[in-house]
Order: sequence, then structure tokens, then C-alpha cells
Amino acid sequence: MRMSSREYHKAIWERVPEGSEPADFALRSRFLLDRVRAGERVLDVGCAEGCFTAELARVGADVVGIDVAEEPLRRARVHHPGLDVRLVADEGPWDLDDASFDVVWAGEVFEHLLDTAAWLSEVRRVLRSGGSLLVSTPAHGPLTLARLALSKRAFAAHFDPRGDHLRFYSRDMLTQLLGEFGFQEIRVRSCGGHPLARRLLLAHATRARF
Repeated sequence: MRMSSREYHKAIWERVPEGSEPADFALRSRFLLDRVRAGERVLDVGCAEGCFTAELARVGADVVGIDVAEEPLRRARVHHPGLDVRLVADEGPWDLDDASFDVVWAGEVFEHLLDTAAWLSEVRRVLRSGGSLLVSTPAHGPLTLARLALSKRAFAAHFDPRGDHLRFYSRDMLTQLLGEFGFQEIRVRSCGGHPLARRLLLAHATRARF
């Protein structure tokens, strides 16, 4: 029987200890907050327990967090009372107005998407003309793949078909994908630990103007 997106994400959150700090939180926070101004309306997609949502609110952004699973939102309301966090449909349009956000932040979301095309279409819909999409996702460039190729065990664990990562991106792949969905001024960089450690892609793209 096919598992729905909501059931899939519920299963993931059953395995995540409450209060866990997101991976690379300091690095990703710097990237995000350097690109958001006070007063901007920001959508935190896949907001989870609200760690980044809370940081955005702290610096004066008008922020809304959304997720397709209720459990992380319950945790967000407990640990960060007062945040505007909402449950959205796991398939189909989000209950958000067209062109209603200046920035969309997607931290460690791309690798979990069942329907990337539908998701990016929703992002374009809710972003204003000229708005920014900010992304972080694990990097899968040549060095990462070479490291995994050195160990059958590491390779099997990383690409376990039962794992929660469904998509794997290099810098070029992510750049091409964003361009195909109407984003411009795309800047993607790889960063993180040394080349043999976990590395991230950090992307900043602008929604094409109407």
C-alpha cells in the first residue's frame, strides 16, 4: 500500500528526539539571517520544531512556519510559544495567498520531497515577484561520492532505500533545477566541514519577475 507524504513524515518524526538541534544549525542560521531583513515576510517551509522560525522572528522578520507533520509543530508550539506555525496539506496547494512572501526558506527540505515539481510550483506561487528562495541541502559532488565509494558500508548506509533522503543534489543539478522553475540570479555554493565530512549546498535564487 502506498504511504502518503503525511504518513512518511510522521514516521520520520517518531524517530527524532524532541529538542534536537538541527544539523549545521549555526552555519545555516548565518546563511539565512545574512539574507533576511527585519520586516520582510518570510515562509519557513518544513519548519519542524521551529528553530529557524524562532531565529527569523528574533531578528524582526514577519515569519510563518509550515510543515506537513503535526508532531514537529506540536513541539514548536511548546518550545517557541507565539510562533505562527501551521499544518499544510501534504499534497496539493498550501493554504497561503499568492505572492504573499518576500522570502521562502527551505532548510534540509529538498532531499525529502516526493514531488519536487509540485513543491517548487507552490514556492513560486507564494513568492512575490523578485522574491528570494533560500535553500540548504546535503551536497553530493564528486568528493562526497568518492568518499562514499571507498567504503561499501558507508555507501550502503548513505543510499539506504529505506532512508528518509529521496533526492541527492550536486551544485550543478540544483542550479539547473532552480533555473528550470523560473528562478534567476542563482548562486549555489558548497560548504561545511573538510571534503571528507558532511558538506552542504547553500543556494540563493530570485523568483523571475512577473
